[in-house]
Amino acid sequence: MADPSSYRPRPGEIPDSPGVYRFRDEHRRVIYVGKAKSLRQRLANYFQDLANLHPRTRSMVTTAASVEWTVVSTEVEALQLEYSWIKEYDPRFNVKYRDDKSYPYLAVTMNEEFPRVQVMRGHKKKGVRYFGPYAHAWAIRDTVDLLLRVFPVRTCSAGVFKNAARTGRPCLLGYIGKCSAPCVGRISPEDHQELAEEFCDFMAGRTGTYLRRLEKQMMQAAEDMEYERAARLRDDIEALKKAMEKNAVVLADATDADLIAVAEDELEAAVQIFHVRGGRVRGQRGWVTDKVEEITTGALVEHALQQLYGEETGDAVPKEVLVPALPEPVEPVQEWLTGRRGANVSLRIPQRGDKKALMETVQRNAQQALALHKTKRASDLTTRSRALEEIAEALDLDSAPLRIECYDISHLQGDDVVASMVVFEDGLQRKSEYRRFQIKGFAGQDDVRSMHEVITRRFKRYLAEKERTGEWAESSGTEDALTDGDGTLTGPDEITNSLKDDDGRPKKFAYPPQLVVVDGGQPQVAAARRALDELGIDDIAVCGLAKRLEEVWLPGDDDPVVLPRTSEGLYLLQRVRDEAHRFAITYQRTKRAKRFRAGPLDDVPGLGETRKQALIKHFGSVKRLRSATIEQIQEVPGIGRKTAETIAAALAQAAPAAPAVNTATGEIIDDEEPDTTAGSSGEPVTAGLPDERRGQER
Repeated sequence: MADPSSYRPRPGEIPDSPGVYRFRDEHRRVIYVGKAKSLRQRLANYFQDLANLHPRTRSMVTTAASVEWTVVSTEVEALQLEYSWIKEYDPRFNVKYRDDKSYPYLAVTMNEEFPRVQVMRGHKKKGVRYFGPYAHAWAIRDTVDLLLRVFPVRTCSAGVFKNAARTGRPCLLGYIGKCSAPCVGRISPEDHQELAEEFCDFMAGRTGTYLRRLEKQMMQAAEDMEYERAARLRDDIEALKKAMEKNAVVLADATDADLIAVAEDELEAAVQIFHVRGGRVRGQRGWVTDKVEEITTGALVEHALQQLYGEETGDAVPKEVLVPALPEPVEPVQEWLTGRRGANVSLRIPQRGDKKALMETVQRNAQQALALHKTKRASDLTTRSRALEEIAEALDLDSAPLRIECYDISHLQGDDVVASMVVFEDGLQRKSEYRRFQIKGFAGQDDVRSMHEVITRRFKRYLAEKERTGEWAESSGTEDALTDGDGTLTGPDEITNSLKDDDGRPKKFAYPPQLVVVDGGQPQVAAARRALDELGIDDIAVCGLAKRLEEVWLPGDDDPVVLPRTSEGLYLLQRVRDEAHRFAITYQRTKRAKRFRAGPLDDVPGLGETRKQALIKHFGSVKRLRSATIEQIQEVPGIGRKTAETIAAALAQAAPAAPAVNTATGEIIDDEEPDTTAGSSGEPVTAGLPDERRGQER
């Protein structure tokens, strides 16, 4: 635990101007990012008596080992930089709204010749009309299924569309009247485009025109005694009305707005958002966050706005955003939203009328979401804390292991030996930190030697990063290198680059764990401990979890530590071990499958998958390609003289593949080398492993 006074800036060093500040831990990892109208006043709040700080703020400042800041011109710039750095560094102490998955939209691809209606997630594409977001994809599909009776727009994928066009037969929807079947020419591109426009108009809220038109057509059909057609139109009207009921009008003036409500207690906050488009609630979403420090409702709203609109532009940011409390100050946030939309955005608290009533509904949803979250997560938070404490007590650690790394070795009878490294932080998976290893130091099956190699390679990289960033010495000049005389950054990219490799990618092994877990017993634990000792690392604990009796082994102990079967600590270690095993065996299977698919064309330098497939398609098999002349190989599109010579030379050196054999009868299936879908070898691919090797995978 660090003393904040040890890294507190000297009086007068901190500028009295807008800016963004970052707290870093002892390993130079950013753990908190914040912005301030006045850096001097804001940072002074962190360096007061610890007893006066919010418990989580106290935990943050005692975990941190340094603080630095960047001065900007305006509060809007500070808001933008804060959002960018939170996305880049993912600080553990910042407000992060969980369950921030990509919500589904109803999309109409108006940029295609035959527009398609589908469910889309993620970034928005140019030329596509979006409606939503919706809370669930099934809600979109239910609505579309009702509307296809009246607007039979294409919904099939490109593959299905091309196959139907090739065969001249539409899909099932074409036969039952829920698709106008443009794939077989039942409707022209122009008419289908117009149909898609009408679909979009209806989804945008202009529904009265179509209902009145259908009712008029129904009455006319009845007068003409076309009763079957009148019945179909009646059913279409009912389908449209049912679809409209799913999105009841809540604001009569066809408002486009987002309503945000917050429910909070001392530790957590729940945010609910209703997306209103054309006066109808088109979607709902919600987040829950831990309150890292003492924070106002306005600040929670500001963080929600950042996360909601940080990567949105244009109409995705509505004209009006209604909130329960305004950020302080509100002008920079409103200016930022206006910049994202490209037009004025009204950010305000509803005072009366329908909007205030709807906000009360959103608020009730937020309160229910927080209550539900408490019942689901409160015990989980307590359980994870108890599990880490039990592990620390059982292994005699100084503190709870907030970062745990687990290693496992996987192979198939000594072939394709690989290893995995998985990371758990605060008892939760951190998949971005997972790593895979190929065993390079030797061939064959030796789990102990493999474990020693993997631990050595991983922590050599850690030591190299530690030395390169100046962490070796207690006074390495790192602070001076990062800041100038007044404490401001000498350049905006210095710190970013220090957390990345030379090629710009994030460092792979920059942070050490408090606990290393290996999948295995005493020999594997001894190998891991020996590897760390050889590197001079003595501040990282090591243990092993043996599968047979789920015993925990410590280095140098003749007897294992036996945790009770009901222990939360044992359950967490099992989860970590099982995840490492899953990750390792997945990699090993991928590597093995790739080796099985390998063929002579894979050894030709510069020959990619596209040209491999073109060669196999042209000649039919590798056997025919092997017997072809250089001039014949050149006939394949994309193959020049030099490449043809290289292919001919590689195939001449490679031994011909063995013929495919029916293992049941011994019969040679085909004298020709088969055409493989991978297009990379022409080798026969067996359906599975021999019986004697099944079950030997580790």
